[in-house]
Amino acid sequence: MLSCVPAVGRYLPLAALFAMGSALALELPLPPPGDDIVGQVQVVKAKYEDTFADLGVANDLGYLEMIAANPGVDAWLPGEGTEIILPTRFILPPGPREGIVINLAEYRMYYFPKGQNVVHTFPLGIGREGWSSPVTAARITAKTPNPGWSPPKSILEEHAANGDPLPAYVPPGPDNPLGPYKMSLSVPGYLIHGTNKKFGIGMRVSHGCFRMLNHNVLQLADMAPVGTPVRIINEPYKFGRSNGKVYLEAHAPLDDTGAPSMVDKHTAVINALLKRDEMGDLRLDWEVVREVVAAEDGLPVKIADPDMAIASSTSATL
Repeated sequence: MLSCVPAVGRYLPLAALFAMGSALALELPLPPPGDDIVGQVQVVKAKYEDTFADLGVANDLGYLEMIAANPGVDAWLPGEGTEIILPTRFILPPGPREGIVINLAEYRMYYFPKGQNVVHTFPLGIGREGWSSPVTAARITAKTPNPGWSPPKSILEEHAANGDPLPAYVPPGPDNPLGPYKMSLSVPGYLIHGTNKKFGIGMRVSHGCFRMLNHNVLQLADMAPVGTPVRIINEPYKFGRSNGKVYLEAHAPLDDTGAPSMVDKHTAVINALLKRDEMGDLRLDWEVVREVVAAEDGLPVKIADPDMAIASSTSATL
């Protein structure tokens, strides 16, 4: 291991975006009880020099989620004046809203600070094929600023086989792949850490650890104490409520190795819905559900209205 949109619409007006700056993607007020959606989708116009990687760093978004939200747009040269969707509206992950929750399928972390009515959310790099990140419950066991790195034997052998030998020890500094901070987890060999690479956040790039933008890992380290629980899940289909309406957010499924999943997506989305007992009295718009599952753009989309509530057809086929 690498010790390793507003309720009335999906997009936020540009004027409001510029007024809020980038804080929206980091700290979001929790919704009222019974609701599950935070943030608002934003739209910006690309400058000539903009790339998805640069826009992601500036707005705390990962590369693949930028790609998914902007199909057909060139990630490396969007073009002067091209409208770029920033997918900064999220359905909160299922389960308790406490500590750190990592959802592998969306390459994203959520941190719920104790006693505060907010959530902080950050993009992540996760384990690549053959070096999967685990689905498990853990906790932060140690926090280390300016870490050095001693590559484990498996990584030394991998790099040597590829003609790219590594030193036995990399001291702290700009060339250290752990970046300015690391947080050890109770699962041996796994870390949350920064990076010495500008590219790769929001992708399958690590040897199983959780890679963050450096300014993000420093913010998290300042907030999350040792002992913070870390719940790691793999949920490509998230259902949530907002103002009585039901939304679905779909991401490309990953299997347990971190590779694209071959699971039947229609079965998977129904199984995810069946976990939400409180939604069993709604009739969903299955045509829209099919479109959301096919798009996999990571944007919450309305799939049911309270006015449509009668007996649910969760057994319906997509």
